[in-house]
Amino acid sequence: MGALEEGPRRLRGGKSRCLSCSLPVDRVATLEYDWVLLEPGMEPLAHTVPAEYRWIALSDGRVTVYGVCPPDPFQRCRIEHRLACSAQPLPDLWPWLTSLRGENKRRVERQTEPEPPETPEAWPEVG
Repeated sequence: MGALEEGPRRLRGGKSRCLSCSLPVDRVATLEYDWVLLEPGMEPLAHTVPAEYRWIALSDGRVTVYGVCPPDPFQRCRIEHRLACSAQPLPDLWPWLTSLRGENKRRVERQTEPEPPETPEAWPEVG
């Protein structure tokens, strides 16, 4: 038998990248000790998200789907990145999600934009 640890062991999630769009995502353990990729920095009010898409953070760092209807009007939740990923075809679930998907698409395009052309002053003199 191993030695007991001082406190409860925390699961280590962390930052990852979406395989579809390559944007950063938060990798978080679920209540069932599976992993889910959540949209970073996005915590909408829970009542604006359908019950089956609400992820609520627990005190130990894990998340669970929060299906209570109606939720507390001030409760915040997280959403899966796959719902906001511009590289994955999904139905238009909510107007604000469509805006988020559009912004993520623009972020991907900005990451892959080519270098701007040189200024005319740097061009060689050809006569």
